[in-house]
Amino acid sequence: MLLAAAASADVVRNLYSASVPVTDQSSQALAAASRDALGQVVIKVSGSEGALNHPSVQKAMAGARDHVQQYAFAEGEGGLVARFQFESGYVQRLVKQAGLPLWTANRPRVIAWLVAEQNGDRQFVSMDTTPDLARQLMAEFDQRGIPAQLPLYDLTDATAVSVDDVWNLDGGALQAASQRYGMEDVLFGRVVAMSTGEWLGDWSYLDGRNRLDRHASAPESASFSRQGVGLAAESMARRYAVVTSAGDDALVMLNVSGINEFSAYAELVVWLENLELVDHANVRRIAGDRLELALVSLAEADDLAKLIELNEHLAAQGGSAGALEYLWQN
Repeated sequence: MLLAAAASADVVRNLYSASVPVTDQSSQALAAASRDALGQVVIKVSGSEGALNHPSVQKAMAGARDHVQQYAFAEGEGGLVARFQFESGYVQRLVKQAGLPLWTANRPRVIAWLVAEQNGDRQFVSMDTTPDLARQLMAEFDQRGIPAQLPLYDLTDATAVSVDDVWNLDGGALQAASQRYGMEDVLFGRVVAMSTGEWLGDWSYLDGRNRLDRHASAPESASFSRQGVGLAAESMARRYAVVTSAGDDALVMLNVSGINEFSAYAELVVWLENLELVDHANVRRIAGDRLELALVSLAEADDLAKLIELNEHLAAQGGSAGALEYLWQN
């Protein structure tokens, strides 16, 4: 039986930026790279690689250079790269007008367990033992806008999980071992580096309640990692990305108890108004430690609740009279 743990969520800071390899700093290279960069951002914001097939997105990508907020060149590990920043409002409007789901910057953190077999030797993928594989995996998470980390692989982990547990894709053992990190989103896999250069293996993803499995093969290790991260990204987007209404904004009532200090009041209101799906968080009434708000939202109450519950301070208390009810916990 898979048991759910309390979700650990982060705010993704680079959601509207992307880095693309370039051969030089010419205007032609910059224009081509800006198209790829906007495509990466749309995938991160919508949660779907299929978003690039939408006619509105393809048209926007053709003119991506005109919507770059800022850019810079830098030397990366593989050579020259161009880093682009796009204006968040523009990208959100593009995604909304295309009828694509919008996945906000508040996202659960994923812990990733991976065992690789190379030259007959199996070992955990970590920054200490297999730094190239570990960096590739974390880079793929970054490209999809997913907060992630590798296990510490310290004595506590060694006691709880063996290489064989990961190789056998033992979801129960890995979910139990991941609880120390406060995460219910767990990606784990196994891979063999073949003598032909191909990488063959399997990925599994747990969200605390459900499990998805996918066989993977790739011509190189980065593509294998990309498939695993894609499995997690697609599942997370199905849970948290919201197709916003083309009509009027929704009005969602939100009641929060346990607000005993002004700092908690300010933190809550600022956090709500920073959610991409909330236009305004209007305070309607304060009664003792209870705060009643009216949220002008691009999403309906049920969809908005999924995002609100990612805040570690807010514990759901059920609904009453059409309002969402939460308890603030310090």
